[in-house]
Amino acid sequence: MLGLIGLTEAVPAIICALFAGHVVDISRPYRVFIICVGVMCVNSTILMLIGGGHIAVMGGILPWLFVGIFISGLQRSFIMPASFTLLPLIVPRAEISSASAMLTGGFQLATVLGPAIAGLIYGGYGEQVAWYMPMIFIFIALILHIAALSSEPKKWKNNKQRERAVKSITAGWKFILNNRILLSVMVLDMFAVLFGGAIAMLPAYADKILHVGAEELGILRAAPAVGAIAMAMVLATRPFMVIKGRWLLWAVVGFGVGIIGFGFSEIFWLSVFFLVVTGVFDSISMVIRQTIMQWLTPDDMRGRVSSVNSMFITSSNEIGAFESGVAAKLLGLMPSVVFGGICTLAVAAATALLSPKLRSIEVKPMAENDK
Repeated sequence: MLGLIGLTEAVPAIICALFAGHVVDISRPYRVFIICVGVMCVNSTILMLIGGGHIAVMGGILPWLFVGIFISGLQRSFIMPASFTLLPLIVPRAEISSASAMLTGGFQLATVLGPAIAGLIYGGYGEQVAWYMPMIFIFIALILHIAALSSEPKKWKNNKQRERAVKSITAGWKFILNNRILLSVMVLDMFAVLFGGAIAMLPAYADKILHVGAEELGILRAAPAVGAIAMAMVLATRPFMVIKGRWLLWAVVGFGVGIIGFGFSEIFWLSVFFLVVTGVFDSISMVIRQTIMQWLTPDDMRGRVSSVNSMFITSSNEIGAFESGVAAKLLGLMPSVVFGGICTLAVAAATALLSPKLRSIEVKPMAENDK
């Protein structure tokens, strides 16, 4: 059922991604973003009413839960390109690196605190009260986005894009395929996540290798996010003066080494350390990747470029979890994790060899006038 939940959200997110990028590029990104958050509000409210027992439905909550997850996948395909397009409209180009680090840190913080708070509420007050939590937070997000954002990004619209959907989507793919640096960045991230998906195996690893219980599993799950949050805060307060493409390659290497170390470790706290290391390097990778993508993507292409990137990310996350499970079945648990880390190193080496432009690129985020 957990696998089906991930698949139910991933399928619409992948299928609709290209069209979503086109919609963002021909309309006001802010309007698309707000509609998506509004849909999330309605979705969470309906699920709260059904899941909390306020409305009786035939068949129980399960079918409605999958409908809600499918709708979440649809809005996810639109909200990612909309937010990517909005970022350079909200902050100056010189601050994109810091803003990307703050977004990364905020996302990772929510990844840790969200389930933790939900678990406490569920344990202390039951499922009926717990269902209110996502609804309340999403409504708060909607209010903050409407109240806090200035009028300029709200009104911005791309006046260059007037192509039909098929032609527009094709133009987006051609732009990415002809830009070897952008393509290399996306492919590198996709395969690194695909082979380095040790997180999917954490429950089995905690049980079979480390011989620990549910509380320790919670610490293991939180460890990558802790490393990512710490590094994101550093990068937000002390942003890169220069970003070099080869640093992205070394960040992926560091991530792979962390996965290999975790794979070999049979000591709980050593395993936690290596997971923190993966989070640190993953955060560096995300900030560098997002900054490079923002700087190399023209305004009229941001929605489509981000949509293709979201397809790569979504595919690698879901397929990566599946790959980890298959590898663990065929090779054994510990060898499969080590093998995934080695494959991540191989991906970084292959990208360095096949994409010399990525190795040599330098971006100066703090230089406002750099092109």
